[in-house]
Amino acid sequence: MENILECRNLVKFYPNCLALNTVNLAVPKGRIIGLLGPNGSGKTTIIKLANGLITPSSGQILINGMEPGVETKKIVSYLPERTYLNDWMTVNNMIDFFSDFYENFNRHKAYDMLQRLGVNPTQRLKTMSKGTKEKVQLILVMSREAELYLLDEPIGGVDPAARDYILDTIISNYSENATIIISTHLIADVEKVLDEVIFINQGSIVLTSTVDDIREKENKSVDALFREVFRC
Repeated sequence: MENILECRNLVKFYPNCLALNTVNLAVPKGRIIGLLGPNGSGKTTIIKLANGLITPSSGQILINGMEPGVETKKIVSYLPERTYLNDWMTVNNMIDFFSDFYENFNRHKAYDMLQRLGVNPTQRLKTMSKGTKEKVQLILVMSREAELYLLDEPIGGVDPAARDYILDTIISNYSENATIIISTHLIADVEKVLDEVIFINQGSIVLTSTVDDIREKENKSVDALFREVFRC
């Protein structure tokens, strides 16, 4: 199976901190993958490296066989942990902005998701709750016809009642040939949509497995195995 993301002896140092320690990883196309680990384990660092926001200290990260750059940004849709949109903009403004900036942005899909999630497209960001802002940002990201979606804590600030709906929105609005990597600590909430998981701790990969293998071989849920491995 062809890989959309590969890490080869990937190392990332920050001042006084080893964030990633010789990570080797291969992420196949057409899968929904959970990147799971405690706070400070290296999840966001991998996502930022894949998106070209930071560079490796050594080793290599490849997106569809290419180092992160202009060409990979055309096929990667990134949801950061923090909101980056301007407060003065309306949702309509943001859709216009994304349409101008990304050739693969699907306006029809964006407005359809807004309607289903009950978001008013004329509303300004500064008047929205934190949960609604996160919905809007997720809608914008998932409305691109990308090959790789990198979602950093996509449901962290959303109320529990909306989480299932948002996860359904994620899995029903991407191509079967695309890959989604979801970084989260809310494992029980996302487990049902995952095909595979990557456990990471202190910058090292602890486990990679399909969800089916965990359930069959370990006879437990991903959440239960995570709690066992990380004693949380």
